[in-house]
Amino acid sequence: MTGTNRPRLQVVPGGPRQDRRAFLRELYLKHGGSVLGRCRYLLKDATKAEDAMHDVFARALTHGEDFRAEASPLTWLMKIATHHCLNQLRGERAGWRQWFERDAAARPEGHGGQEAMETRDLVRRLLARVDLETQAAAVHYHVDGMTLEEVASLLGRSVPTIRKRLEHFAALGGEELNVR
Repeated sequence: MTGTNRPRLQVVPGGPRQDRRAFLRELYLKHGGSVLGRCRYLLKDATKAEDAMHDVFARALTHGEDFRAEASPLTWLMKIATHHCLNQLRGERAGWRQWFERDAAARPEGHGGQEAMETRDLVRRLLARVDLETQAAAVHYHVDGMTLEEVASLLGRSVPTIRKRLEHFAALGGEELNVR
C-alpha cells in the first residue's frame, strides 16, 4: 500500500482519542463534500443532507475502530452515509409517524395549539388581580374549558353572576378573553 495517497487509520484500539480526531478531521476536509453529495442525492433535501453528513462523521468518530482498511476511507464513509440516509428515509415512512401526523392534524383548534397556550398565559397573569371566586371561575372557564353552566354549578352561583365575574375578568385582559 505504499505510494497511495489514502490516509491510514492512525488509531489503534484503545489508543489516544486525539489521533482519531485528527484522522477524522483529515477525512472531513478531504471527503466531506462527497459524503454531503451522497446524503443530498438520497434525501433530496439540502438541510437534512447536511445534518446527515454531520451524523455520518459523528458515527465515524465514535466507531473509528470499526474501520479495517479493507477499502478506502471514502468507501467506508459512503457506506455509513448510505445506511444512515436509508434508515432516515425508512423512519420517515414509518407507520407511527403517519399516525402521529394525522392525529395532530385532526385535533381541533380549540383543543390546543399556540392560541390556547397564549390565552392560558394571559389568564395566569391576570389571576393575581381578582378575588378568589373570580379566579376560580376564570380558571374553570378559560383553562379547564368548562361552560358557564358548569362553572356556576361547581361554584354554587347563578349563571348571570358567573358571567358578570368573567366579563370583569375579561375587561382586564382585553378582547382575547371575551365570554362566549
